[in-house]
Amino acid sequence: MALEISGKLSQFLPEVSGTGKNGTTWTKRDFVIETTDNFPKKICLSSWGDKIAELAGVDIGEMIKVSFDVQSREYNGKWYTDLRAWKIEKMGASNPGAPQTTDPGTFEASPAGETTNDDLPF
Repeated sequence: MALEISGKLSQFLPEVSGTGKNGTTWTKRDFVIETTDNFPKKICLSSWGDKIAELAGVDIGEMIKVSFDVQSREYNGKWYTDLRAWKIEKMGASNPGAPQTTDPGTFEASPAGETTNDDLPF
């Protein structure tokens, strides 16, 4: 299952490497993005192997779009979930006048001054 998320790059974590059970060397670098929703969320994603190079051209504070997979694994009775980035793209300069899209599950408030005839209390 491939997913996408966009936001502002807020932090790089140190690069980590090691050797797997089969003797191959692996390298991983985590990074944090902050969404631009009404209630921003910080999300930590991982970049593995040659995908780490895609982070080299991105600076803290830049807007990026990340395509990633969600993977979980069990170790000693506990489950661990990784968000593994497989594509990282810089986004162009944001245009404040451009319409913004929202997730289907996200509530979008009516523009200022516009009234609705809803009877709902929320």
